[in-house]
Amino acid sequence: MHVGSIVIDCREFDRMSEFWRSVLRYVPREAPTSGWVVLADPSGLGPNISLNRVADDLPVGSRLHLDLYTEDQAGEVARLRGLGARLHRTPEPGEDFVVLADPDGNLFCVVDKSGA
Repeated sequence: MHVGSIVIDCREFDRMSEFWRSVLRYVPREAPTSGWVVLADPSGLGPNISLNRVADDLPVGSRLHLDLYTEDQAGEVARLRGLGARLHRTPEPGEDFVVLADPDGNLFCVVDKSGA
């Protein structure tokens, strides 16, 4: 398992997307869709930076979380829960990620990359 993406929740999606593309000289992995884009390091060395449009009324708290990529999602989720993570939310139909919380309550996603 490895950090595949650092996700930034943002209200000003277009502005934030342009800002992080310029700062890091990253490029969109695919065209943005519905307020979501994954920016990739063209050299392939750095982790992705993903931007996620959120509503203005997002509760106070962190706007960053990690997406951990794995080819054994069920095994890693079980391992992480054994280490103290707790299930925050199960995947909805069509989602490839499970949302967990670390022991301090910080959310992160375990993304199934077995079909990628």
